[in-house]
Amino acid sequence: MLTDLTIAIDSPLTIHHYPIKMEENFSPQQSLALIQNMIAKTKNNLAENRLYFLFWGWITFIAILSQFALIVWLQYERHYLVWLITIPASIFTVIYSVRYERKTGVRSFVGDSMSALWVGIGISFGILSFIISKSPGGWNYCWPFFILFYGLGTFVSGMLIQFRPLIVGGIINWVLAIVCVFLPMEYQLLMGALAILTSYIIPGHLLPSKN
Repeated sequence: MLTDLTIAIDSPLTIHHYPIKMEENFSPQQSLALIQNMIAKTKNNLAENRLYFLFWGWITFIAILSQFALIVWLQYERHYLVWLITIPASIFTVIYSVRYERKTGVRSFVGDSMSALWVGIGISFGILSFIISKSPGGWNYCWPFFILFYGLGTFVSGMLIQFRPLIVGGIINWVLAIVCVFLPMEYQLLMGALAILTSYIIPGHLLPSKN
């Protein structure tokens, strides 16, 4: 007896529906092949959307190094103002995402999982920043937590699409988070820059070759 199954495989942002005739006794080999196909298509479309990794990677990398320079070399009290750059960056990302989704009109389970992961991490960043701002001297200890979240996002993303540079970047971030605990705040910034380099920028540049 045959039944209809609709499988969604495509980009991290959108969904194509493919009707598939599937026997009730769907073999493990067929199931594995289908999952691998979903992962491969998500990986390919993620390569097309590497802008997210590279754009936010370089924005954050430059902001961190700028803040380090303002603190250590210029001794500017309002060094945190460099992070205002994330406001127009966020607006650009939302506009780009909406236009991309309208253009492609497809989604996938793996892609939706990654989107949910990063939305959750983004919300967690916001809540953590609020908690730190209300804690005396909290900003002196923020970077181990920030890097920890970077590592979580990239590691899980790498596991979902079986992309080793993201997995390795996540592991490196976890190590850097531990190192941060033993450093003063200004040098924690350098660990943050290294975390972004290994988890966003380098994997982002490697994604096209995987596609």
